[in-house]
Amino acid sequence: MDSNKGFNVAVVGATGAVGQQMLNTLAKRNFPIASLKLLASKRSAGKKMQFNGNEYMIEEATPQAFEGVQLALFSAGGSISKELAPEAAKRGAIVVDNTSAFRMDPDTPLVVPEVNEDALKNHNGIIANPNCSTIQMVVALEPIRQKYGLKKVIVSTYQAVSGAGAKAIDEMNDQTQSILNGEEFTPEVLPVSGDKKHYQIAFNAVPQIDKFQDNGYTFEEMKMINETKKIMSMQELEVAATCVRLPVETGHSESVYIEIDDENVSVADMKSLLAEAEGVTLQDDPSEQLYPMPANCVGKDDVFVGRIRKDLDRKNGFHMWVVSDNLLKGAALNSVQIAESLVKLNLLK
Repeated sequence: MDSNKGFNVAVVGATGAVGQQMLNTLAKRNFPIASLKLLASKRSAGKKMQFNGNEYMIEEATPQAFEGVQLALFSAGGSISKELAPEAAKRGAIVVDNTSAFRMDPDTPLVVPEVNEDALKNHNGIIANPNCSTIQMVVALEPIRQKYGLKKVIVSTYQAVSGAGAKAIDEMNDQTQSILNGEEFTPEVLPVSGDKKHYQIAFNAVPQIDKFQDNGYTFEEMKMINETKKIMSMQELEVAATCVRLPVETGHSESVYIEIDDENVSVADMKSLLAEAEGVTLQDDPSEQLYPMPANCVGKDDVFVGRIRKDLDRKNGFHMWVVSDNLLKGAALNSVQIAESLVKLNLLK
């Protein structure tokens, strides 16, 4: 097909929060689309959705639905990806998967275009979109790694409830209202809907995102650790993470400590490097109380970095604060940027 006319695109999980952001992002960035399929669960099939001024009927996501599809963007949960992504790839589609299903598969590239776009050349039909909290961190750290080297990363996250889905947002809002009204409530969604206990998120901070692993870290923390090493092709990189859920609707924040190879780098050097970095906006002026905050990053494409300062005890240590819209750069936007890179590299036929 002549790419000028566009590609046959399918969005799986089109009715979900990330699926809708994917559609908005495809429209906003004028991705070349010849035909579009909106795929979702059986119960959503038959409903209608708007895209770019046209009405589309939602179809059930089945293996047959991918006949003739060239690009399939998946965001419908890991079990659906495991079942249907290989079926889509088998029928000739390139899959960009937004779940954790294939991220650590050695044969599947895990890609953030600003960091490791070339990894796309080695795809076998499926490309994994990293975890939202990993994406924003590596976008901020990659320019530093390239120029000054990177030895160690310690990150603490302050993650928004939208990362846990629409039900989590509703739960936060309902609980907030109940507490303000002095009413009783029963937590049912957070920290993890499928775990044994549920805790209040309103007016609280919950140091558990995803289930605990045998080593005492949560799955979310292990995702950040393993994905960072894979994206940067640095298995030797020392990475530790603590992931915390806050009562913020959208926008993940991260306090990141790094150690670089060079002891002679100043804060000014670091700021000028990040001010020029692709996909990064520097917001860092303590004299004007300028720093990134989730309330100001919603709906914006970039990763915002501020509070850059040298560690007081280690010459090669730096601290910084990294914020991004977890539904955009953390999910939908990165997926669409991967699709754009596939077009640019002439990999989408």
